[in-house]
Amino acid sequence: MTTSNAALTDRKVLVVGRGSGIARAVALAARDAGAQVVAAGRNTTALIAAYTDEPGVTTEVVDVTDDASIAALGERIGAVDHIVSTASARARGRIEDLTRDAVRASFDTKVIGPLMLAKHLGPRINPGGSIVLFSGVAAFKISAGTPAVAITNGAADTLTRSLAVELAPIRVNAISPGTVDTGAWDALGEQGKADLFTAQSRRNPARRVGTAADIAEAVLFAMTNTFLTGVTLAVDGGEALT
Repeated sequence: MTTSNAALTDRKVLVVGRGSGIARAVALAARDAGAQVVAAGRNTTALIAAYTDEPGVTTEVVDVTDDASIAALGERIGAVDHIVSTASARARGRIEDLTRDAVRASFDTKVIGPLMLAKHLGPRINPGGSIVLFSGVAAFKISAGTPAVAITNGAADTLTRSLAVELAPIRVNAISPGTVDTGAWDALGEQGKADLFTAQSRRNPARRVGTAADIAEAVLFAMTNTFLTGVTLAVDGGEALT
């Protein structure tokens, strides 16, 4: 058994998501640990721009809400060692603000999409490989204004444990981030984001918000610890405790 990042040397890691934030941090951390990284997502122009000066990272197109797109990606990339899905389509807001389409998109991207990734790409995972999904603190700390986010993340958490049993011995784990300083909060505006980060830093036991690097380190741990499966790692600064 190894928990060393050296275990990623010459391994092929597929990172599904955007070319920024957590997805980018994971892709570059895996590359720096010696992996051959394939970054895949719907916006190929943005991905190419994000990784054009990053040797060791190639880009591909995939839409996790489209089975044919996932299957075609599998045909193009062939065998893979680890799959990381960071894709999400958050449906934030109180019940009165939610639409059925937004909730469906949230589930389709973060729950059904990874399920179909497992279906189509699971047979291509080399022995000793793994899948890493993403849940989120909203599943474990219920608050008003996040019902769709909470139930989507809760479903992703359950999917992780289900796939760990279904796909064994392929390992399947999830990361559950807390409040992390990425572009996901930019919609609040500069002051709104600053206020949120200040409040969270005062409240959680770690006394700070997270970084994309914090999450990337956890993803590498999940990929390289060969005795870890069916687990959701809370990388949230203790946010769920408060």
